[in-house]
Amino acid sequence: MKKLLLSMLCALLAIPALAQKNVYKFSVKDGNEQTVKLKEYKGKVLLIVNTATKCGFTPQYEELQKLYESYKDEGLVILDFPCNQFGEQAPGSFRDIHSFCTGNYGITFPQFAKIDVNGKNEAPLYTYLKAQQGFKGFDKNNKIGQYLDTKFREQNPNYDKDPSIKWNFTKFLIDREGHVIDRFEPTADIKDVESGVRAALKM
Repeated sequence: MKKLLLSMLCALLAIPALAQKNVYKFSVKDGNEQTVKLKEYKGKVLLIVNTATKCGFTPQYEELQKLYESYKDEGLVILDFPCNQFGEQAPGSFRDIHSFCTGNYGITFPQFAKIDVNGKNEAPLYTYLKAQQGFKGFDKNNKIGQYLDTKFREQNPNYDKDPSIKWNFTKFLIDREGHVIDRFEPTADIKDVESGVRAALKM
């Protein structure tokens, strides 16, 4: 009974987020815990990413920075949200994380305070993102994708029906009007991400 009530409460709390028509009604915290309204990015194409500094996918920071440098003048902004929910692979303070990312990968795109992307404390922004674009499946043409699919399927044979974030470096693509138009799982090739970005910039 308690679990049912808790589930109902979580669902009710999620309603305001799900009712939004775009991402511009949401606010997030920057590294100094100052509020940033996403409406500040109106007219931009956004790539929203949950990241970690101690993950096998961490080198994707280099790919993301190159992508940002290639398309920022056309209107691309990458929004980086460190998250420690997956294997506790984003340890330390925001300053620790930011120093690591700038020192090792030279990132210059906006990086925000650590958040939860799943569960009772998940950021409302992520409740909305997941409702708009569900899980797209791991790329099983590579060993990492095969491993992750096997791992999650052992825990839940129907895990792929759940829209939750599965791991670090899941990416959501937002068009210039704030609509969530695509989702890329961590195993997606950066070339596919780039193709999506290019198409969104031309819309």
